[in-house]
Amino acid sequence: MPLFPLELVLLPGMPLPLHIFEPRYKEMIAECIEQKKQFGVVRASPKGVADIGCTAEIGSVSRKYDDGRMDILTRGVERFEILQVNDDRSFLQAEIAVLEDEDLGQEDRDKDGPNPPAAQIVIHAVRLHAEIARLAGAEPSGLDEHASNLSFLLAGSLPLDLDFKQKLLATLSEAKRLEAVTGYLEAILPGLRRAAKAQWN
Repeated sequence: MPLFPLELVLLPGMPLPLHIFEPRYKEMIAECIEQKKQFGVVRASPKGVADIGCTAEIGSVSRKYDDGRMDILTRGVERFEILQVNDDRSFLQAEIAVLEDEDLGQEDRDKDGPNPPAAQIVIHAVRLHAEIARLAGAEPSGLDEHASNLSFLLAGSLPLDLDFKQKLLATLSEAKRLEAVTGYLEAILPGLRRAAKAQWN
């Protein structure tokens, strides 16, 4: 899997527009487009590259420049863990293992799929998200409350702390992720309400 280290956390289901300008990444992306394959987005920080990332699928090339640069639109697909990094080429590559939620089904995967999070927490999380979007001056997007990756959709559409998003990416339970997202939104909401009130006065 070719790797693209960036100072961000890509979550499954979330769009990621990219401007490709470094020669090594122009080579990597051109290869991915030609072979119709995905690449891995991993968070880069002063501590190095994160062990857990998200694969990205190239949806479209919105613009090509004469010098080989390009603007592409990608979307997060699935989480992975890096098993081994290979730097034989100009860009990093890695052996990876795809990560799945642990609650994706005991007992023969429960025949009905994963145990869904409690309906109350889903409704509460969606309401919190809608209020924060309104306070930020954005239109609350019509989120599908039954989406299997609702926690990622809620967190990915807000400018939340990168450490929190990385922790979310590594959490292997949708119920636990929704609890974490709800707690995080509840914690930041009072400050946003105060800021909005001060602005109106």
